[in-house]
Amino acid sequence: MFVALAGCGTGAETAAPVVTVTASPPAEKTSEPSEQDDQEPTPTPAEEKEEAAEKKVLPNVVGMNLQEGQDTMQAAGFYILNDKDATGQNRFQVSDRNWVVTKQTPAAGRKVTVDTLITLYAKKIGE
Repeated sequence: MFVALAGCGTGAETAAPVVTVTASPPAEKTSEPSEQDDQEPTPTPAEEKEEAAEKKVLPNVVGMNLQEGQDTMQAAGFYILNDKDATGQNRFQVSDRNWVVTKQTPAAGRKVTVDTLITLYAKKIGE
């Protein structure tokens, strides 16, 4: 396609510059299938995350010391762990072996993705 623009005038004015615009026609699709046509569509990042997030059953760690509970979760494939003071005093569990797990969320036996946040609630042994 070719387009030309020219200015008109009385002659006393300077002529406007000529501008040429060239456009290529869209590429024609051949009737022969290409390798790309046979490939699966590329998944979106959300689809990739969903496929990558494997689901597993949560083990029951209530009654274990906190260190053993964390080790059990990791052995089962769960690495995103949080622990909280079950008494509500917001104490830090400095020595995990001195704390016992009293509750876990999500609950044991549920099938969740391995990237789920698992919270273990614990109190000091003997409390």
